[in-house]
Amino acid sequence: MLVEVLAAHLPAYTKMVVTGNRGGLPVPLTLGPSCIARVTDVAPDVFHVAPGDVVVDTSRLDAGDGDEILVGWVGLGGTGTGSERTDRMRTVWRDGVFAERALCAKETLIKLPGAETYPDPARLSFLPWLCIAASGLYAAGPLTGRDVAVIGATGQLGGAAVLVALASGAATVTAVGRNKAALDRLAELGPRVRTHQLTGDRATDAAGIGPVDVALDTLGATPTADATMAAYDSLRRNGALVLVGGVRQTLTIPYGDLMHRRLTLRGSWMSDDQTVTTVWNMIRSGLLDLSAVELLTVGLDDPATALDLAERTTGLAFVALVP
Repeated sequence: MLVEVLAAHLPAYTKMVVTGNRGGLPVPLTLGPSCIARVTDVAPDVFHVAPGDVVVDTSRLDAGDGDEILVGWVGLGGTGTGSERTDRMRTVWRDGVFAERALCAKETLIKLPGAETYPDPARLSFLPWLCIAASGLYAAGPLTGRDVAVIGATGQLGGAAVLVALASGAATVTAVGRNKAALDRLAELGPRVRTHQLTGDRATDAAGIGPVDVALDTLGATPTADATMAAYDSLRRNGALVLVGGVRQTLTIPYGDLMHRRLTLRGSWMSDDQTVTTVWNMIRSGLLDLSAVELLTVGLDDPATALDLAERTTGLAFVALVP
């Protein structure tokens, strides 16, 4: 289907994608992993959306059996290493949504009922990241009344996770990170938010994080796995650690401890359609208030400046490309 792009999130690490430091892509291509868009035309076999509908493009194209790609972006599902089939998928569907108009696979678009009256489509372009965070949190089970920790909360995905956890009824949300200014801003979200500034000492950080029922790791590349393992150590019995970030370390999990404390270790990658609908309904109802997020907008005319701005933006702030 054809869409008019209303706004697209420009992730903070986009410059690394452009320079090839986050994995290879078929080139030339138009980048762009997700957007809010208005449908302008559909193929004859498309029935779930129609021209005029406002949709979110998640970019996730799933061929089954673990073969998934993000159209116009780095990242592969399954083993994460790709296959002959994902190579073919990327050849056919290579262009993303950093554009005025885009041709999208019907599987990547989800209708947002009522979004045509949403007053700020640019702010709504943060929705896909909220959904990635939500999928990770919900993998641990219902959050209502539970104590949740977000490791890497000072990043954009971590900030999104704090918002989702609060909106989902968590009793407390411990925001964990290194940037004190960003932690202080998260603390202003309300009395249910606790903060812990990482020290680098696993035992100290575990004590500062927990005890919690759920820990979500949203960290990017790190020199050690100490912060992630501190989150593991902070769990109560029957707790869950969910990994959604970019840590590239090997985790050494003590078998007996995991077994006797009945802990759960889960991985979560991207989001499914049901979670997108759930998070959109939370926003639509006012349960999840996006006014807490600082929005910065850029256009298509100066890519270098846009990439620099995105690289400097973190926490509860993000850059939206408005063509």
